[in-house]
Order: sequence, then C-alpha cells, then structure tokens
Amino acid sequence: MKVQVRSRNVDVSDALKEYIVKRLGKLDKYIDNLGDAQVSLSSERGFSRIEVTIPINGMILRGEESTRDMYASTDLVVEKLEKQIEKYKGKLQKRGARYVNERIHTPVIEDDAPRVVRTKRFAIKPMPVEEAVLQMNLLGHNFFVFSNAETEQVNVVYKRKDGNYGLIEQEF
Repeated sequence: MKVQVRSRNVDVSDALKEYIVKRLGKLDKYIDNLGDAQVSLSSERGFSRIEVTIPINGMILRGEESTRDMYASTDLVVEKLEKQIEKYKGKLQKRGARYVNERIHTPVIEDDAPRVVRTKRFAIKPMPVEEAVLQMNLLGHNFFVFSNAETEQVNVVYKRKDGNYGLIEQEF
C-alpha cells in the first residue's frame, strides 16, 4: 500500500511521515487489495487532526481522529480502521463493490447569509440497498446517496436514532 500524506497548517517531519506509513502498513495483515491511502493532516486550535481514506475492493474505508498530539491521533485512527476492517472483513472480501469517485470544490462567497461551504461530486453507481448501508457505515456517515440496482432510481439510506436504517425512495 502506498501512502500519500497531505498537510494543512502542519509541518510533516520525516519521522512523522514514517510513523504514519508504518502504522497504516499494519492494516495489510487484515485484508488484501488495500488501495493507496490518502492521509490528510491538519492542525487547528491546538488539535492535530488526521483523516485517512483507503479504497478496498472498490469501496472506501475512512477514519478521522483529532487529539492534541499527531502521533496519538494516528494511533487512534489506525485503531478505528482496524475495527472497521474486522467488522466488515467478510463482506469486503466477498463483494466487488464500486469505488465512489469524489471531487471537492469549496466556493468563496463574501456574504453573511448561510452558504454552501462544501460541494461533493461523485459517480452514483448501481448497488443493492445492503451494499449502500455497508458503504455508508464504512464512510462513517449518517446517510448515503446511491442508485438502487433493483429500481434503477436514486435512493438515500440513513441511520435512524433507534439503530436501524431507513430508505428514502423518490416518488413522482
């Protein structure tokens, strides 16, 4: 697995980069076919934040942590990713799931009104509802937009407060 480290407001020392690569390299023992890891480091108000995104068999494994120490944040995010892999290992190996390609664009608006501060674009590929729920959980999101393979319509799955999942289907 190749690890690409990007940073914002953080000086990335060689030692830190080596530490991140070494810790993420341990994920290889859990599952084969790990894609290239994208690591984003940032520092704000004394907190060191690390975000890791790794494609696995066409799906996305994602984790983020924030502490006062970048090394501690790295350890916590690797633990989180290990737990996700262990939880979904069987499903991940059996599925040839699709990779969600997203591009991020942040518009600049000089106004006091509420504004859109982040726009994501991604390819919506057909998948069954169960796979959409799996993808949503891997990303750590509360909802996931996808094309339902059975109905060929855009749907949304979401996590309910009672721990179950909901499905939103469009109606004309």
